[in-house]
Amino acid sequence: MTNVATLATTTPGEGAAATVPPLLRMARETPTRLWNDSATPAELSAAIGWGAVGATCNPVIALAALKGDLPRWQQRIRAYADEHPSASESEIGWAMVKELSVEAAALLTDAFTEHRGRNGRLSVQTDPRLYRDSTALAAQAVDFDALAPNVIVKIPATEVGIRAMEEATYRGVSINATVSFTVPQAVAVAEAIDRGLQRREAEGHDVSAMGPVCTLMVGRLDDWMKTVAARDVVTVDPGVLEWAGVAVFKRAYEIFTERGFRTRLLSAAFRNHMHWSQLVGGDVVISPPFEWQVRLNASGIDPVPRIDEPVADEVLDALYGRFPEFRRAYDPDGMAVGEFQDFGATRKTLRQFLVACTDLEAVVRDVLLPDPGK
Repeated sequence: MTNVATLATTTPGEGAAATVPPLLRMARETPTRLWNDSATPAELSAAIGWGAVGATCNPVIALAALKGDLPRWQQRIRAYADEHPSASESEIGWAMVKELSVEAAALLTDAFTEHRGRNGRLSVQTDPRLYRDSTALAAQAVDFDALAPNVIVKIPATEVGIRAMEEATYRGVSINATVSFTVPQAVAVAEAIDRGLQRREAEGHDVSAMGPVCTLMVGRLDDWMKTVAARDVVTVDPGVLEWAGVAVFKRAYEIFTERGFRTRLLSAAFRNHMHWSQLVGGDVVISPPFEWQVRLNASGIDPVPRIDEPVADEVLDALYGRFPEFRRAYDPDGMAVGEFQDFGATRKTLRQFLVACTDLEAVVRDVLLPDPGK
């Protein structure tokens, strides 16, 4: 059997090409687009210099951005609370997220114009506490869409969320599906968005400037497979579990290409360089956290197209044969839509996002009602 650790080997660039950051080379030489997995203005500005033409965000990232510039946002929280004396801690916190998002979106307006709406967008995620209410999710998506012309709205890829995606798309909102890890979720998302676009077109609306994407949180799928391996006492060769997210992304991309979906795939939740290097060359979006962009640019890895290179048979055989959870993630019919919310990675991620909402309220509380014992 091939040592799977060698399958990730790539060739460093040589000569003049090596002086250009790999991410910028990717942006210039392939159809693959770079987005920044952060709404922090300083990080986004740097990423734009490496070719980034979009940005993603979620409750955890937004909270980190606020904490990263805490004195400034503490002042804004006080000012907003004075202006809105009856606003709840949650309302104040989400108002700060909106302000942060508008600032970041402004940095992407040139790319938005250049790419005619397909790129140049800033993701704003719907409140995860609405995960059981498709009507509320769709309504909040419309509200967030009005923040700036180049906003794209994140909705979780659960049964409830997919209903909301179709309705929000029909109402003119560009969607970024999130809390998504599997081929069945990606296909269901693309089908729902296509239905929304078709309904909109049937009423004579132009959809050419809309730019929907479906995030596959490839690293979080890897994480879940490692959790399952430990739980079920399954041992595989070193490196096999690093390929789960890559394999799912490549399978989804093949299906999206065959079926002509109008939604692009987006790779997020980085755990290794293959979440970028193995996906270059497709009409997809790569959205690494800023720290990963620094690492990838310093890697010397040549950003040549690899999206169509199959995952090694021995790796797929190990994943598919030893892990029923991987089969659920890899097969297009591995899960019914009603099962999406109970997938392990979905539960873990939703719970993390819900905790971030609580932590956001705590930031506001520490400003408005500081602990007297500190």
